[in-house]
Parts: sequence; C-alpha cells; structure tokens
Amino acid sequence: MPRTALLVSGALLAALLPLSAAAHAADDPAPVPVDRFEGEVPFASQPADGIFTWGSDADDPPALHLTDRADAPEGAKVLTGTYDISGYGGFTHDFAAGLPAHDWSAHQGIRFWWEGRDNGRKIAFEIKDGGANGEASELWTTSFTDDFTGWKQIEIPFTDFVYRTDYQPVGGIDHVLGLTGMWGYAVTLPAGTKGDFAMDDVELYGKADQSLRASVGTDAPVYPVKAGGTAAVKVTLATTGDRPVDDPVTVTYATQGGTATAGRDYTPTEGTLTFPAGTASGTTRTIEVPTRKTRGAAPARTIPLELTVTGAKAPAETPQVVIDAHGLPYLNSRLPVQKRVADLLSRMSLQEKAGQMTQAERGAVGAGGDIATYALGSLLSGGGSTPTPNTPGAWAKMVDGFQLRAQATRFQIPLVYGVDAVHGHNNLAGATIMPHNIGIGASRDPRLAERTGAVTAAEVRATGIPWDFAPCLCVSRDERWGRSYESFGEDPALVQSMETIIQGLQGRADGRDLSRNDKVLATAKHFVGDGGTAYGSSTTGTYTIDQGVTTVTRRQLEDIHLAPYQSAVERGIGTVMPSYSSLDIVGDGRGAVKMHARGDMINGVLKGRMGFGGFVISDWNAIDQLPGDYATHVRTAVNAGVDMMMVPYGYKDFSGTLADEVKAGRISEKRIDDAVSRILTQKFRLGLFEHPYADTSGAAAIGSPAHRAVARRAAAESQVLLKNSGGLLPLRKSEKVYVAGSNADDLGNQTGGWTLTWQGASGTHTRGTTILQGMRDAGGDVTYSKDASAPTDGYDVGVVVVGETPYAEGVGDVGNGHSLQLSAADQTAVDKVCAAMKCAVLIVSGRPQLVGDRLGRIDALVASWLPGTEGEGVADVLYGRRPFTGQLPVTWPRSESQLPINVGDASYDPQFPYGWGLTTLTGVPRGGTAALQALDAAATAAERRGDARAGRELVTKARLLVQQRIGDRMTPGAAKPFADADHLLLTGRYGKAVEKLIEAYGAA
Repeated sequence: MPRTALLVSGALLAALLPLSAAAHAADDPAPVPVDRFEGEVPFASQPADGIFTWGSDADDPPALHLTDRADAPEGAKVLTGTYDISGYGGFTHDFAAGLPAHDWSAHQGIRFWWEGRDNGRKIAFEIKDGGANGEASELWTTSFTDDFTGWKQIEIPFTDFVYRTDYQPVGGIDHVLGLTGMWGYAVTLPAGTKGDFAMDDVELYGKADQSLRASVGTDAPVYPVKAGGTAAVKVTLATTGDRPVDDPVTVTYATQGGTATAGRDYTPTEGTLTFPAGTASGTTRTIEVPTRKTRGAAPARTIPLELTVTGAKAPAETPQVVIDAHGLPYLNSRLPVQKRVADLLSRMSLQEKAGQMTQAERGAVGAGGDIATYALGSLLSGGGSTPTPNTPGAWAKMVDGFQLRAQATRFQIPLVYGVDAVHGHNNLAGATIMPHNIGIGASRDPRLAERTGAVTAAEVRATGIPWDFAPCLCVSRDERWGRSYESFGEDPALVQSMETIIQGLQGRADGRDLSRNDKVLATAKHFVGDGGTAYGSSTTGTYTIDQGVTTVTRRQLEDIHLAPYQSAVERGIGTVMPSYSSLDIVGDGRGAVKMHARGDMINGVLKGRMGFGGFVISDWNAIDQLPGDYATHVRTAVNAGVDMMMVPYGYKDFSGTLADEVKAGRISEKRIDDAVSRILTQKFRLGLFEHPYADTSGAAAIGSPAHRAVARRAAAESQVLLKNSGGLLPLRKSEKVYVAGSNADDLGNQTGGWTLTWQGASGTHTRGTTILQGMRDAGGDVTYSKDASAPTDGYDVGVVVVGETPYAEGVGDVGNGHSLQLSAADQTAVDKVCAAMKCAVLIVSGRPQLVGDRLGRIDALVASWLPGTEGEGVADVLYGRRPFTGQLPVTWPRSESQLPINVGDASYDPQFPYGWGLTTLTGVPRGGTAALQALDAAATAAERRGDARAGRELVTKARLLVQQRIGDRMTPGAAKPFADADHLLLTGRYGKAVEKLIEAYGAA
C-alpha cells in the first residue's frame, strides 16, 4: 500500500503549492475535528464515547495521559503515552454506541499530528466502518513510519486504507469502506522495545474525490469457459450511497498476457467503456472475450483482461478468462479413480504438488487470489470463522467463490473445504446442533449415532462443504481434560460401537457414497492417545492436560487408544488427524515424542499395519510445536506421514519450504507423490472434479423439523438417571414445578463449546429450545427463578438445572480457570430448592461434576451432558414421554483426588460406576440370584450362537435388576464388577457380563 505522506503545516504547504492547487484546497470543506485531546473526550470504553487502551496481556496496554504542552500543535494539551509491549497493544477512540455513527464520506481522509522519535518503527492506524458499534464494526488499516523528528502532520487519504484480513471483531460485514457509518479509530503501537509518543488534533480533511465513493468492479474474478466459448465479463459501476456519479468514468480494456496464445486460443479484445456523468450506481456493461477451439488435449489457459479506470476506483485485481482444461485422461469420469490420479499426478509440477499438501484458513486468503498463485489444495474455517451473514446461502456463496479461484490453475484441481462440524454443523447459525459426543456415548445407541452423523453430513454438504473434521475417537481417561466431551467415553469398546457415525457422515465403507450431496469426507481424530495425557504434562500455555504427554505400555496403547482407529479404517474413514499430544511408549527408549513426528505410528501403524488408504491432515499449526527450525518442522512431519498441513496463516512459508526440502533431497519425491495421490483420490471420490460447486438442493432441510427430531431423540437418549429416590421422575404434568439454576434457560450453556465459535458462549446465539422452554412446551406447570430467589412455598417438586459454562480444548482444562465443582450460585440454588421441596438436579456439563456432598439432599440426579439445541428432548424424559435409558459413558468420581478413574482399574470406588443408568421403563425385571443365573445361561447361549441382539437384551435385564439391588448403597465391591460388565457387553461377551453382574449383586 502507498506510504502515508508526512506533511508540514498547512500555511507552509499553501505557500509551496501552485495557485491552482491552493485555490482547490480553499474550496475544500472545513476540517472536522475528531479528537482535540483537550479533555472533551474522556478515558472510557463502550458503550460510552471514550479513549481506552488494550493489549495481549496485562503489561501490554500503554499508559495514556492528557499533557499540557506549550508546543501543542492545537490547543493546550496533547495525548501522550508510554509503552513496553511484548505481544500487541495500543489505544482506541470509540464513538458512543448509543448515538448514531458518524458520516465521513464528504472528506478525503483523516489526519493528525505526531511527534516523531525518528526510530524507524511502524505505527498501524485503523478506522472502524459499519456495524453496530465501535467494537462490532469492520476494521480498515494502514500504517506510517516514525522516521522523522518533532511534530509532523500525518495525512492519510481514505483510499490508503485496506480491509484487515488477520482479524475482524465480527468476521467482516460487507468488505466495503462506506464511510457513512464510522465508529472511530485505533492506533497499534510498536512491540519489542520501550517507547513513548505524543499525538494531537485528529481531524477529517479535504473533499472526497469521486474515486473514493465510486468504484468499478467485475461480477467475478475468474471466468471459466470451454474452448470455443465466449466469456462475458460484466463491469459494474457502484457508488457509496447509490448516488449517481458527478463526473464521467471510463474503463479501457485489453486482453494481454497470461498462458493462452492470442490469435490461436482466443480472439484479442480491446476497447473502452464509458459511464457518463449522472450514471446511476449499479449500471453494468459487458465485455465479451471469444475463445477458439483447438485440436488435442490441453491444460487450462488464462487470459487476463487488463482494466484501466479513470474517475473511479479500479477493481482490486485483474479479472481472468480461463479456457478450461480438456481432453486429458484425469478429466474422464469413466476411468477408475486410480488411473485418473496417476495421470494427473504425472503432469503436476513440484510447486503444484506442494500446493495440494497445503491447507490455509479462509480468513488468511482474503478474496482468494492466492488460491491460484500457490495452487492451494484446501481451505478451512476454524471455529467461528464464518461468512457474513452466517446463513446457508452465504456459506455456499463463499465456498463457491473460493472454488472458482481454483479454476484459474493449470489443471483446475478443486479445493477440498473443511470445517469442525463436531456436533452438527456447529459453525452455522440455525443449524441442528446435536449433543456432544459424550452424550451420544451415553445413549449406547449405534443406530442413533449414525443418524446424527447423517444429519450433520446433509447440513454441511448443503452449504458447499465436503469435508468434516469429525469424529473424535479419543478415549477419555481423565475428566479434567477440557476435551472430555468430544469423546464418546472412557472405554475403547464404547468408542468403537459409536463409530457408526462414520457411515452416517461418509456412507458405505468403500467410498462410493462420498459424491452424494448429503455425505462428507470424515476425519478420525486425534491419532493417537490424546485422551490419555497425564495431568500436569502439558507445555502449551496455561493448559494442564490437553496437548500433554500420554505414557503407556505397548499393550495399553493397542488395547485402549489404537483400537478405535483400526475399526475406523475398516469403516473406510477418509482422513485422519494426528494429535497435538506427545506419546511416550514405556520401554521404547524414545521418551515423549510429538505425534506429528511419530513416523512409527503414522507411517508404520496407521498406513502400514492398519492399511489406511486416505490422507493424514495435521492439526492447526501443529508442526510449530515440533523441535528445530521451520524447515525441520516441515521435513519431520511430512516424512512421518502427514500428507496435508493445516497451516492457517503460514501457507506461503509451508509450501515454499516444502518445495525447498524436496529439491534439497531431504524429502523424497516418492513421499510427495504418495501424499498428493492420497489427497487427489479423496477429491475424485467426492466428485469435486465434476461438481466443484455447492449443491444447495438440501439447504431447505437445514434446521428442519425432521433433522431436529433426530437431535431431540439424541438429547433424550443421552440423559442418564443416576438417582431417583421414591420414583420422583418422571414428573407429572399436574405437579407444580419450581425450576431454578444457571443452565435451565441458557441455550449457549446447553450447546457448549464448538458452537458458533470455538469456545462457544453463554446466552442465545442460535435457534433452539432451552430445557425450561421444553418443559413448558411439554405442558408442565412451571415457575422459573434462575437464582432461586423467588418464594419456594406451594410447589410439589423442584428441578434445578446446573453445570458448566462453555469451553473448548485446553482452555477448559481443570486448573486452567475451571474445576469439577458447581459454581457458588449453582450450589446455592441446589441447597435452597432441595431444602424446601423434593428436588431433581440436572447437571448440564461436558464431564461429571462433584456433587457427593449434596447427594443425600437430592432426590433425583440426572447427567444431562451437553444436549444441543433441542431442550425438548430433555423434557421428554423428565415428563415421561420417553423413558430414561442412558448409561454413564465415563466413571463418575466421588472426588477429584480419585482422578484418573476408569473402568478396569484395580482400585475402583466411584460415586457411580461406568455403565450406570437407572430407567423409568415400565416392567423393569425383578428377581434375585436365581433370575440372574437364568439370564447368565441364556446370555451364554446367545453369545455361542452369535445372537448379539438377544445377548444385549439379556445383559440389560440383568443390569437393571442389579441396579435395583444396589440402589444408593454403592460399594467398591459392587462398582467394579458392575462397570466391567458393561465393557464385556460391548465386546460381545454376554455370558461373562452377566457373571460380573452376579458378582456385583452379591457384593451389594
């Protein structure tokens, strides 16, 4: 961008300018003050009009003062400050949020006085355009360099500002600097060394030139056309406020450059378009570029259409006509995928192969020009990285726009776009949000897991996205882990049973369904052992367990952590993502090694022994955690078997370094070809070469009643009834119910992390039904008091809904600002309601909460997990529309000191064992030892004849019978065999499972 002019005072400037320029300046509108720094604007933050500081940590915000200065360029005071910034820091002036935004469109730019230190440092200056207020606006930025001494007036024309691509507070609004709704400015100070500054008199200056409020654009940056066809490039005049132009606008155009040959591949085109004075905004002219048919096969060829604009702002980039690739074998959909891959691979350059192995974040590529420049193979949306507006149509349009960019590459290899849709299409407002995996595991319903995956896939693919970074196949062994809720449970057998979700996402294991408009490529993550990290082993920031070290014997590694990946490979999983964590295999002599560097596990076990034929995608910037310099990071991960690197904002460095490492012989061309072949195979299977753009025919079903019915059932089946003294549940509609607690009426808490944003948020941010509303919709006689401050007299029963607020990943680790204890407010609500009446306590959380000290005062206790958007599903079991059938997917501890505690442990004394779950089904089996022995015999016979359905039913009857016997008298002698029985059930050993239940019965 142009460097900002550093100007002397206005009087001297007028003396230096020719008379015509001085006369023009005299016609300009009078400057409009923004800040005089005389005390008229306070030090305050939103919603007030004020100046405030900010920074990356507590030490980074600068210290500001209004200082009397005799040499002040204007008035008596100036703004001064000192700073010592390690990360980032600066200050902002936000206009009052309660008043209308300011209109700056009549002016040429903004200027201010700056006291130079001649230190050569760059100072970023940004302005805030559009949106609801100064903290929810669009940021436009430029910078100037402090390479002078003393006071200088810095003038910045508005044309110098560019849209900020590395951060936007609301994800961007319209990407247009309209200047009619301005909310202030911000200054980012230099980091790295101590400094001070002085500033004065911020004001708007000059008369807006037409090129600021008028622009010329084209309807697309790329125009693919079959050889012999004619490309129609629409050129549109647009103005701020839709006002007609005052002066003529001309557009001179000519086809020149590119990879196509003029006269052979296309007919050269040139000319001039004129938009006369008075032309209305939105007026369109069309330029036609004819192409010619040529004999034989050819890759795609480009024809840039150079546009020279006078009287308006020119397009940000030169549009390109692209003559489609044709006649090449890889384009023949009738050929086997393997042959198509081999043909395409044989034609690609090293740089093109490196591009296919590179995945960037959508926010990093801006409008997308780098997609073709770097031949990128993939883009992703990180958590909360969404288009504006966040609608299905906007998602599809955004993805299609990026896919269009890929058409400007030689072989027009489509992008594969990925998102973390980990419990429904959770980045999309209004999508169907399922319970998190921990709740799906509690359902013990593989068919339901498959249906939730199918709904997720249909909603994701309908927005143009063919790839989902799910499911998480972690086996969670310590509930202090902030990702516990991403796991189906602590038992690998339970995780394996829920892998039916892969078929819901992808379809049949052979990949034949991937090209359907309701299926997506799935990702098994995080390979391997991410759920087994030891508390205190993490070295990532303030995390305590996430991204830490998993220390296991080879047998433990195989039986607990690797087992789910073997079955995922057998189910045809398309991609696998390694873990951030490190693996320390006892006795191998290597110590703790980051998973992205473990070639023995990725190449050796996953790809070799297990026969995984898909591709391996890294986690977000994960290679940066490897030891050594950047080239070592790249070389280590790629040689270990990582095929595509998620390098959100570092895609240029990665692709360039990768190519350099190959040229230097440190990464073999064979390894590159293997990686690219794997990636291309999945792109062909997805049908992206034939249909790269969004098929939105299924968009009407997003958030539909049919999809929400699946989520509602999942929410109901995920509810685990831990205690039910006196048969308090289900409730009767005739009962007067007092509802309290922080999570009764909070959709954000109910949906948890990874909902709309990475960390999620409390409050209402999408469409759904809270548990409270679900109870009301069920016909219950309900009164609500969040903090239980309303009178408690006259009620039949209380329902207190408590638990956690949203978090994700290591941010949610216990000890990192989180615990397994209820908040003080929740404890108070439980105590008050349960002291006044019979009460049921529902715990909405991603993991068990420690309630043993209150358990005696609670009549009914429910683990509600994170049920998603359909709170009616919770109400369904509360009011008996469906029975409670859920079972604990993890062990519920008595105290934090017991952690980690898991099924199979030698010492096992939980509050509630793994597999525990009372029911409100009618006709619960009764009997004693004799009944159990009969069930044992029948279960053994069912196992012998391979009758899984009968075996499961018999074990379930025995479990329900034993639970009645145990009641509230849980002992270690009963808990351990009870939990073991559920593991045996999941591994198909039905007779042994009943034998363990008989043991638990005898110990109760």
